[in-house]
Amino acid sequence: MKVFQGLSELEAAVGTHLGYGDWHRVSQDQIDQFAEATGDRQWIHVNPGKAAAGPFGGTVAHGFLTLSLIPMLTESVYTVVGLAMGVNYGANKVRFPAPVLVDSRLRAGIELTSLTPASLGFQVVSKVIVDIEGSAKPACVAECVALLVP
Repeated sequence: MKVFQGLSELEAAVGTHLGYGDWHRVSQDQIDQFAEATGDRQWIHVNPGKAAAGPFGGTVAHGFLTLSLIPMLTESVYTVVGLAMGVNYGANKVRFPAPVLVDSRLRAGIELTSLTPASLGFQVVSKVIVDIEGSAKPACVAECVALLVP
């Protein structure tokens, strides 16, 4: 994990790749729980029998499940000392280039693209790429925005 001693050190890292988070296996149970929480129970996600005969040969995670895993997938990449808090502010752009098959392993890498003053602190924008182990294409590419409050 990279540890930045304040926002000035983080600002000096703009334009660099900060590293990768830990691997995480996406289980059918996690997919099912996400389906229940969101009401998205499409067969491609929750019906292993039917999905086995489908286009991917098995169930796949929801794209928004993959997106929602980004905080967990990136928490081990870096931290900034001296913050009161950091909060998710949204995403400017999100794409899902490849499906996440059940039991796939994912990890995320972060490229810090900007750090700008905001009303409560600083807005940090990062390009996050969620990799699928063994896949040439990523599961998700997102431009994530966070608010960092000193």
